[in-house]
Amino acid sequence: MTEPKATDAPDEAARHAQKMARKKAARDKIMAAKEGEKGLIIVHTGAGKGKSSSAFGMILRCIAHGMPCAVVQFIKGAWSTGERTLIEQHFGDLCQFYAMGEGFTWETQDKARDIAAARRGWDKAKELIRDERNRMVLLDEINIALRYDYLDVAEIVAFLRDEKPPMTHVVLTGRNAHEDLIGIADLVTEMTLVKHPFRSGIKGQKGVEF
Repeated sequence: MTEPKATDAPDEAARHAQKMARKKAARDKIMAAKEGEKGLIIVHTGAGKGKSSSAFGMILRCIAHGMPCAVVQFIKGAWSTGERTLIEQHFGDLCQFYAMGEGFTWETQDKARDIAAARRGWDKAKELIRDERNRMVLLDEINIALRYDYLDVAEIVAFLRDEKPPMTHVVLTGRNAHEDLIGIADLVTEMTLVKHPFRSGIKGQKGVEF
């Protein structure tokens, strides 16, 4: 076995520095061409966990930057969650929080009631989105309401396309996002399920699920 030469480490460090310098130059060139800003339509979907968690991360970023924002929950409104408690108790001056849902459809077992709750949520969402003071509005689990036909996807797509203020970000979460919604979105992320503790008999836990 050949012993490494004393010069190998410095040579490797130099090659690495040159490689990273080339990457930085290429990255800087790309970034220099991207100067525009706009309000984004952002969709988090997929069977994997983390859709709402990621969206609330963006809401907290807005709060940290002093940017007014808002949340409308379409399904989880009946639940007590950590993010809701945190925002309402500490950041209510920057983030309006509306828990409009009453739980999943199998919990209420009343379609008319679920539709009415979803409709109230969408009416509130439109009001918040139209208010240009709100830089971001999160529509949590709205994709589920759309999947069950509690809301008309064509109406929502038309509103986001025609009435959303130019600099307002709107985030829509929930699995099975409608293809028309994906079509108008600027950013779409699909969470993929690889493993989940529910399958091993572990229930939802504070700090992880809620």
